[in-house]
Amino acid sequence: MPEHLPRIVIVGGGFGGLAAARALRNAPVRVLLIDRSNHYLFQPLLYQVATAMLAPGDIAAPIRHLLRRQRNVTKAMAEVTGVDAARRHVLVDYLGRPDTPFEYDYLILATGATHSYFGHNEFAPFAPGLKSLSDAESVRAKVLKAFEIAEIEEDPAKHRDLLTFVLVGGGPTGVEMAGALAELRRYTLKSDFRRIDPQRARIILAEALPRILANFPEELSRKAKTRLESVGVEVRTGQPVKAIDEASVVIGDERIPCHTVIWTAGVTPSPAGKWLNAPTDKAGRVRVPARPCRR
Repeated sequence: MPEHLPRIVIVGGGFGGLAAARALRNAPVRVLLIDRSNHYLFQPLLYQVATAMLAPGDIAAPIRHLLRRQRNVTKAMAEVTGVDAARRHVLVDYLGRPDTPFEYDYLILATGATHSYFGHNEFAPFAPGLKSLSDAESVRAKVLKAFEIAEIEEDPAKHRDLLTFVLVGGGPTGVEMAGALAELRRYTLKSDFRRIDPQRARIILAEALPRILANFPEELSRKAKTRLESVGVEVRTGQPVKAIDEASVVIGDERIPCHTVIWTAGVTPSPAGKWLNAPTDKAGRVRVPARPCRR
């Protein structure tokens, strides 16, 4: 690749970063795509990995393989720690050397988001989120282990607590996850245990707002709630989660004994706005100037 060609650095190998790299396939440029992972992940199906419906390899593919025919792209697996816009450097934790500079002529930030605990980071150890393959595998292990522990528990009175699953957040991920858990309980594990009945597992979907799927039309929200309740999911709306520990969760004013809580509420943006010292909103998202629609 000729050295005089413009250098484009893309940070992030998700939907946006991969699309940007592919869009530059015929451009006379040198592209460096940096991501902390070596794989592209189809995040909308993470809940199916978390409920053992799909294997991790079904929703992930090596970025190098996806871009193997694009000769103007180089992939680097590293952690970006910042951007020096004045010097046009991306700062990378590379081979244990923090803030190693990678030069660029043009920079594309496609760093995505992670889950937000809305100021309650103390919930994190007890309520894992669902944003990466490792998250999904951890949740899957946690869910399946709950059934295994209940199977060997001698005291039947403890089965209900062990088999209570609480999902915090009634957005698309929470709704999909609740439905998938209901299917896991009703079909996948139906005949696998001898001392417990998986169908008696309790699934609770908690949403602080007045309805689930609040960003969708009200009719769709209502139908989703009806469908979830028809398969045995308890949908609780208008009640915030106030506390979570290793043995319980507090929804509204009720403490519910529970050993498996999954966080499906909200996202927070990457620190890209801070890297650039760019104007951001209260959530930390970079403000983008509005552009008129072209007809």
